[in-house]
Amino acid sequence: MGKGIYFDDPAPLYEQIMDDIKRKIERGEYKPGDQIGTQQELADSYKVSLITVKNALSHLVREGILVARAGRGTFVSERPIRRIDFTGHRAIGLVLRDLKHPYFSMIVHSIEERAYELGFHVLLTSSSGSIEKEESQIDRFKALGAEGLIIASLSLEFRATDYIQRLHRENFPYIMVSYIHDPDCWYVGSDHEQGGFMATEHLIGLGYKTIGYVHVGHGHLLSEVRKNGYYRALMEYGVPYSADLIYDIGSKELGPSADRYQLGYQFGKKFSNLAAKPEALFFYNDMIALGFIQGATEERIKVPDDVAVVGFDDALVSRYGSVPLTTIHQPVDRIGRLAVEIIQKRIEKTDIGNRTILKPSLIVRDSCGARKRGKAISQDLSAKETHEIPKTPSEHLEA
Repeated sequence: MGKGIYFDDPAPLYEQIMDDIKRKIERGEYKPGDQIGTQQELADSYKVSLITVKNALSHLVREGILVARAGRGTFVSERPIRRIDFTGHRAIGLVLRDLKHPYFSMIVHSIEERAYELGFHVLLTSSSGSIEKEESQIDRFKALGAEGLIIASLSLEFRATDYIQRLHRENFPYIMVSYIHDPDCWYVGSDHEQGGFMATEHLIGLGYKTIGYVHVGHGHLLSEVRKNGYYRALMEYGVPYSADLIYDIGSKELGPSADRYQLGYQFGKKFSNLAAKPEALFFYNDMIALGFIQGATEERIKVPDDVAVVGFDDALVSRYGSVPLTTIHQPVDRIGRLAVEIIQKRIEKTDIGNRTILKPSLIVRDSCGARKRGKAISQDLSAKETHEIPKTPSEHLEA
C-alpha cells in the first residue's frame, strides 16, 4: 500500500492521489500557497510512477485546487474557484467539441429552450478540438456549481475516456449527445446504423446496382457504425459487397475539426478519374456529400444523372445546395430536449435507462434521382424504415 492509496481499490491510482491531496487541504495539512512537494517526492511517497502523479496533479490544476508555476513546482491555490449562487435557477453545463459543427449548432437551441422551461441556466463552452480543454471545462463547470453536464466529446474511441468514466463512477449527472458505443455510458442520440441501412436501402430501392460508401477512415467510430448499416442493407437485399466501393478519404492526421466539405470537394474532383465509377454514393455526412457535389460538378459530372448521392445528418445547408441533398435526418430538436430532461431526472434520482435511441428518417430531395427515375419507395421499404429496433433492458427506444 502506498501512502494514502490502496492498490487493491478499483479506483484508478491517480484519482486516489487526487482525493488524498484534497483531504490534506481540507484538514489543513496543506495551506493556501503551500508547495505540495516535487513530482518525484510524491511518486516516492505514494509508491507510484511519475506518470500517475503528473496525471493527478494536472487534474487538480484544472479544477483550480492547485497552481503549477513553471520552474518552481505545484502549490495549493490561494484563491480557489468559488461556487456561483444559482438560487432559484439551477445550472447545467453544455460542453461542445465544436460550435461550428452543423449538428452541434443545431442542437444548442433545443437544449437552451428546454433548459429554460425547466428552470436551468445553461453554461456553454466549446472545447475547440482539445481533449485537455474539454476536461478542464468540465472541471470548471462542476466547480462553479453546475448540477449536471451535457457533453459532446472529442473522443472517437469505443470506450469512454478515463475522464468520462470517472464522472460515471462518481454518479455525477451527465449525458452524452455525441455518439459513444460504450453501453455503460449515458447517451441520447440517433440509431446511426439504422440510418446507414435506410440510406443504402433507399438507393437499392431506386434500382442502383453499384453503391459506394464514402467515409473518413477506420479510426472514426461513427463513420464505421454508419458503414455497418450500409453493409447490412447490401446483405439483406442480395447486393454484392465490394471493398473497391469503400472510399476512405481521411488520413491518419485527420482531426475532429478537419474540414469535411473540403475533403468531399477533393474527392469530387478526383471522381472523374476513377476507373470504375459506382452508380450511387452514400456519404458518411452531409458536409462531405455537399463538397463532393461541388467538386464533381466542376468536373462536369452531373448529380444525380451521372452519380446519385445520399448524405447523413440533414444539416440546414443540405436543402439549399445547387442540388438539394437527399439525407438521413437526425431529430436534433428531440435529442436536445431529451438530454435536458434526462439530466433533470438524474439530478432528482429518478430511475431511467441510460441509453435513449431515436429513430432517424429519410429526407428525399433531388440528389438521389428519385424523381427522374420515376420510382417511389415501395410500401415494404417504407414499413422497414420505422421498424422496431431491438434494445437492451437499460436502453429506451423513442419513436
